[in-house]
Amino acid sequence: MQRVDQVISERLTTEVPLVREVAQYIISAGGKRLRPALLLLVSGAINSQNPQRHTLAAVVEFIHTATLLHDDVVDESTLRRGRETANERFGNAASVLVGDFLYSRAFQMMVDINDMRVMQVLSDATNVIAEGEVLQLMNMHDATIDEAAYLRVIRSKTAKLFEASARLAPILAGADAHTEALCAEYGQALGTAFQVIDDVLDYEGSADELGKNLGDDLREGKVTLPIICALRSGSEAQKALLRQAIEQGDVAHLDAIRDIILQTGALDAARVSAHAEAQRAIEAAKQLPVNAYSAALLQLAAGLLERRS
Repeated sequence: MQRVDQVISERLTTEVPLVREVAQYIISAGGKRLRPALLLLVSGAINSQNPQRHTLAAVVEFIHTATLLHDDVVDESTLRRGRETANERFGNAASVLVGDFLYSRAFQMMVDINDMRVMQVLSDATNVIAEGEVLQLMNMHDATIDEAAYLRVIRSKTAKLFEASARLAPILAGADAHTEALCAEYGQALGTAFQVIDDVLDYEGSADELGKNLGDDLREGKVTLPIICALRSGSEAQKALLRQAIEQGDVAHLDAIRDIILQTGALDAARVSAHAEAQRAIEAAKQLPVNAYSAALLQLAAGLLERRS
């Protein structure tokens, strides 16, 4: 990971000071670096030490960071990882344009690797992520969204880059199709579980733990799994309050809504879904070679369910 950070620093070079300032601001914000770490762990699990893995891990982080910059502008977010979002500090225009810079820099780095399969996987992933963002936009303030529609969004918007990160390791290693499929399965399942838990924490955690404003999803009209589960099992009065909050982006009754989500067992129901995805990841990882890296992949999937931030 130190080598990945070194590549990130080297490839953030630009003669435009504002680009460098905004990019460094968000990249140095203390994120988990989960996607690049996943690429490195999967590489180790399949006994691959391809020197290009660090460059690709940096590419994945650049793509992820670009999506964060754009997401925060679209969502009008003010807080991420416990501090001001880039759009709050530098403005929307700078955030969008630096996001574009990071996307294009990522594609420059892909070209340097000169592997058509790598470019195919990452270009497909970025396209699917963009589709997921638009799907989510279309679903805003729609209280009829069900679990299948929710999963379609998060598998596009969040899990796709996890899947691509895990898939890139066997591609670099020249592994067989079965190994590639296992790694991709692990990444997609892990990414799905990660997002479900993230949505649970929006109602369960504190702003200090999460580094973001609680209730943001509801204010934006995003229908996440805890809300869907509460709408399935709540009383008519509870459902009416939830529908009103979704359709109007109303967080005035956030405490009452959190109570409904707790009373209906919605968080437990959502965690059951996350557990099923984590178990799917575990089953895939169990079929990889047994070593310290595959053990870490198993631990990562199991530990996701204990996540608090």
